Amino acid sequence: MEALKKMAGVTAAQYVKDGMTVGLGTGSTAYYFVEEIGRRVKEEGLTIVGVTTSSVTTKQAQGLEIPLKSVDEIDSIDLTVDGADEVDKNFNGIKGGGAALLMEKIVATPTKEYIWVVDESKMVEHLGAFKLPVEVVQYGAERLFRVFEKAGYQPSFRIKNGEKLVTDMQNFIIDLDLKCIENPLEFGRMLDETVGVVEHGLFNGMVDKVIVAGKAGVTVLEAL
Repeated sequence: MEALKKMAGVTAAQYVKDGMTVGLGTGSTAYYFVEEIGRRVKEEGLTIVGVTTSSVTTKQAQGLEIPLKSVDEIDSIDLTVDGADEVDKNFNGIKGGGAALLMEKIVATPTKEYIWVVDESKMVEHLGAFKLPVEVVQYGAERLFRVFEKAGYQPSFRIKNGEKLVTDMQNFIIDLDLKCIENPLEFGRMLDETVGVVEHGLFNGMVDKVIVAGKAGVTVLEAL
């Protein structure tokens, strides 16, 4: 599996050209993309500016001496490469397994070309087998948890070291065990309108390409 992830990440790095502002994703597959960009900066003299999607990626990029800017210092991003936890046939996806969904969506929004790198196990018929992360403000989080519970979403707080995980943006994550999301667009709109929800892990209609690594090699899927 790690070999497939590396294959996808290295393939995505080929889309990066000199002078680009590049969104650097978070997660186990995006890790290999960032590593390859670091190698190209060092060995090929690639000149780019990176914009990171988490404190983890910031640390990785700094270690590779990739020049960085904050998202507040840029107006647009040429290319962002990130992972995804699930991708359906309509190119909607679930992200946030690494707890970076808010920063990931903020970086994806001003991006001209958005690419996901995944292994073939992430391609699904319907979203929802992977729990849907919902980032919520700390104030009122328990009440919101009960609202989700009453709605039958089987919520659970994301836990780390025995405590509720706190994201880079100082919020909690409630994971919804939905099994199957029949209409991701409608469900995403409902969450957007829910007070206390900062962001959710449904990335609907945002991606331009999905690079899928499988046993037979790498496939590049283009969104219509």
